[in-house]
Amino acid sequence: MFRQIRAAWRLLLTVIHLLAGCATVAFRFPRWNAQQRLDAKRRWSRELLGRLGVRLDIHGDIVSGGTLVVANHISWLDIFVINALRPCAFVCKDDVKSWPLIGWLVANTDTIFIERGNRAAARRTADAMVARLQSGAAMVVFPEGTTTNGTHMLPFRPALLQSAVDAGVPVSPVSIRYRDAKQAISPAPAYDGDISLWQCMRAITLAEGLVAEAHALAAVDSQSERQHLAAHAKHEIAVQLGIPHHTPPHVQG
Repeated sequence: MFRQIRAAWRLLLTVIHLLAGCATVAFRFPRWNAQQRLDAKRRWSRELLGRLGVRLDIHGDIVSGGTLVVANHISWLDIFVINALRPCAFVCKDDVKSWPLIGWLVANTDTIFIERGNRAAARRTADAMVARLQSGAAMVVFPEGTTTNGTHMLPFRPALLQSAVDAGVPVSPVSIRYRDAKQAISPAPAYDGDISLWQCMRAITLAEGLVAEAHALAAVDSQSERQHLAAHAKHEIAVQLGIPHHTPPHVQG
């Protein structure tokens, strides 16, 4: 019974925090400069995790200036974990816009949505990413293209790293893992399979001692082909997470 009451309280605090975030973006962001917005995004993301009962365990720093951040993808929480490291702009699928409250917030905080259907749409997305990176922003992509339960990784799609090559900015790998009170991998945050956003949020708030662990790994120079960048970034993340993987020949040594 205590867990149920605590989960309900956490959900209430989270909804209030989301509403406050929407009000901030709608009424205060237009008056703030770029740095104030970034500071607010980082602070708000850390507070959101706290409202949900998630403790942060972060290591390292994402490089300053323009960089393409690539991470393994487990949960919608990943967005806020990375923002807690360094406030970033994200590249997301269009369906994120339909998420209650979170979708509106994401859409109004510098997110670039992947347009589907034709090459012209893909080119517009790529051009927008390159422009942001060259302006000094940190952009985030999840090269697996979908979420997993955190016990394995899917192949990284090289095309999603082309913007770093075109912009001439480094690629910054980030590993993400969620642990429970016993330090085992927690299934609670996994937004995988047929689970709904509401079911995922409820599982998170019911969890005991949930920890979001993130490591900002060494940045990789983008002066190579995107296939190499994708393989190298996945290799570094998998090694950090201790996930079995095949080491590509050009990454060995």
